[in-house]
Amino acid sequence: MLQQIQRILSTVGWLDIIDILIVAVVLYKLYIMIRDTRAVALLKGLIVLLIATLVSKWLSLNVINWLLQKTMTVVLVALPIVFQPELRRGLEQLGQGKLFSKRIFLDEEETQSLMEEIVRAVSQLARTSTGAIIVFERETGLSDYAETGTRVDGLVSSELLNNIFVPNSPLHDGAVLIRANRIMAAGCILPLSDARTLGKELGTRHRAALGLSEQVDALVIVVSEETSIISVAQGGSLVRYIEPDGLKDYLRPLYITKSSPWGEFFSRRLS
Repeated sequence: MLQQIQRILSTVGWLDIIDILIVAVVLYKLYIMIRDTRAVALLKGLIVLLIATLVSKWLSLNVINWLLQKTMTVVLVALPIVFQPELRRGLEQLGQGKLFSKRIFLDEEETQSLMEEIVRAVSQLARTSTGAIIVFERETGLSDYAETGTRVDGLVSSELLNNIFVPNSPLHDGAVLIRANRIMAAGCILPLSDARTLGKELGTRHRAALGLSEQVDALVIVVSEETSIISVAQGGSLVRYIEPDGLKDYLRPLYITKSSPWGEFFSRRLS
């Protein structure tokens, strides 16, 4: 066995190693790009279907295997249609040189600063009865929704958030999407919830916040324009009457995690 491994390794040259590394990096970047969209759930379903096809063939379940093979054929034909937004965005990033951009990790100081800026902004919005909806990205990417608004790519600050939601401004009616400590986009359109249990006194902002939380794992903060009440939507549920300082209890789990050597190695400041 050891001799076979040595024989195989002896046939591997520097070009083969470079070839493998390039393929590994490209696949990793493609995974990062897919992870930032809802397409990851579709990809998982495709993997499950593929595994089921192989298992049915191994167990000689001919009828099931035939059905799964036909299903796989239909799925493969439909993939370019299903993944059209991701394919378009990938080509755009490739053309703009953004495909190999670095991922961003926040340290404790950046996390604390971010939470203070959010609390300060929401307090000001509630005090002035300014309607607002702020979305925080978690595991499920929100790039699809960012495409419906205006790209910002600015560091989160209370001043910037308050300026975005100024009444009668071009972006005040839509949602602000936040990834890490940067504002991805503003004026974004979110799906509305069809929940009948939602009170009639709640408007479009609350339905949009609840609707998004029903589809993805994002955290959504809503400030009511009529009542100045602060609400938080996540996991398909809406919690109202939250004090500004209480928002930290919801924000802290999003950013404060156990430190890892890889996170520290790749971390960088945004200043």
